[in-house]
Amino acid sequence: MKKEILKRIEVRQGDITKMEVDAIINAANTSLLGGGGVDGAIHRAAGPELLEECRGIRGCPTGEARITGGYRLPAAYVIHTVGPVYSSNPSVPELLASCYRNSLRLAAGKGLKSIAFPAISCGVYKYPIQEACRIAVDTTCKMLEAHSGIERVVFVLFSENDAAVYRKRLRSMGA
Repeated sequence: MKKEILKRIEVRQGDITKMEVDAIINAANTSLLGGGGVDGAIHRAAGPELLEECRGIRGCPTGEARITGGYRLPAAYVIHTVGPVYSSNPSVPELLASCYRNSLRLAAGKGLKSIAFPAISCGVYKYPIQEACRIAVDTTCKMLEAHSGIERVVFVLFSENDAAVYRKRLRSMGA
């Protein structure tokens, strides 16, 4: 892995709704109309305008991504992606990787320079953090090679334990 790619990735423990980046990624459900965990926190922090815009989108399939305004968030945009529910189905890891690829493609297409991701599918969708982290970091690194305009990706984890998993993965890659 090229060092310059790894230098564009950070890990933080905290609240993604407070991040001052161009876009935060929402681990949404297929309706895009809010829910629990990160999804609910983003909808509450952004205000009712976000829900109104999401109603007009009419949902998002698993693995895909949609972009909206950030409204009352410090981030100008919210990129909503729907992670898979963890199971032994062989398509599940590819669907999770697609969440990262499609989110980063949308960001690059909008000319965004900084993006913050949560641990997609690791809450109520029960994706094991170690495996999800590997997919998230590896997919993000590959996408950053193709999209030099994205200068900063921050993985914002709710718990310090999850943040430690991401830091360890990045160290193992030479960061």
